[in-house]
Amino acid sequence: MYQPPTTFFRHILQIARDSGASDIHLVAGLPPAFRVSGEIIMAPRHDPLTADVLRDFACTLLNDIQRARFEQERELCVSHFDAEWGRVRLSFYHRVGIPELSIRMCTQQIRSADELMLPEAVTALARRTSGLVLITGPTGMGKTTTMNYLIDVINASRRGKIITIEDPVEFEHAHRKCIITQIEVGTDTLGFASCLRHVLRLNPDVIAVGEMRDMETIETALTAAETGHLVLATLHTPSAGGTVERVIGSFDGQRQPQAVLQLASTLQGVVTQRLVPSVEKDRLLLATEVLLATDAVRNLVREQKPHLLHNAISTGRSEGMHSLEDSLATLYSKGLITYDTALAHSNRPEVVKALLGRGER
Repeated sequence: MYQPPTTFFRHILQIARDSGASDIHLVAGLPPAFRVSGEIIMAPRHDPLTADVLRDFACTLLNDIQRARFEQERELCVSHFDAEWGRVRLSFYHRVGIPELSIRMCTQQIRSADELMLPEAVTALARRTSGLVLITGPTGMGKTTTMNYLIDVINASRRGKIITIEDPVEFEHAHRKCIITQIEVGTDTLGFASCLRHVLRLNPDVIAVGEMRDMETIETALTAAETGHLVLATLHTPSAGGTVERVIGSFDGQRQPQAVLQLASTLQGVVTQRLVPSVEKDRLLLATEVLLATDAVRNLVREQKPHLLHNAISTGRSEGMHSLEDSLATLYSKGLITYDTALAHSNRPEVVKALLGRGER
């Protein structure tokens, strides 16, 4: 039976919330699909979606300006607020001329560090008053959740002004001790780099950048961190060393030496994240890598030796640092994940094997 797009939309949002899904995928020729504990599950007893239904979605859920952008650019990512089910992120794209949609279920409340499985060293980064904190990892690994947690810690603990630049806004923060201004790319500003330059004139204490996508944004973020702001930002990089390499590599030959010095002096920490399935595959658990900017770490950045940062992490465990492999080995030792999962999600499987006493003999 035909359901209006808004009714059907709320119906699938209810299924997603009830099943604990993180994402919904609406693809022509398939029933609605939900990502639950990392795996895709098709909705039972649902007919395959047709091109007409998906076109109705695009027409109904987007306003006139958004529809025009989608038609021109052929892809679009926006936030959408539903009074009953909260905020979701809508990512529209075309496949063989048919609009399709991925929906990210956004956080409705900020969870505690224990619930998120974040180590104390991560929370401590929110107490820094200046510098650069980078939250990294592949897509869908909870980077935005961690950033919102850090914003909430700051908001609850000191007085100041926080400005976020997001694409799109996924969690709406209330003003607590801080004034919080959340700017959405595409709605309130045209892009990260231009907005970040303007934000420096708005007297912020903390700037959160949803994603550092290009050299111009990275350059402005480094300048903001250098001039006394605390800058939180995300990057799609797989490790602490890879993050430093990516930031430095974003600059050409003439600009690179200055960027290296800025990064070495402003970096406060890098948190790399992986969400991995539990033994029962009924939930996802967080594995982390934490790099803190000690003198030794700053020297390695200054000397452009990111490949040696894993050594600094190993020798800095007493200061709160640990590698992704340390975290995965701990999860396995506690019986929370399988051995194969630990190996599959590590950057250096041989290190996991050695930590668990299963290396080559």
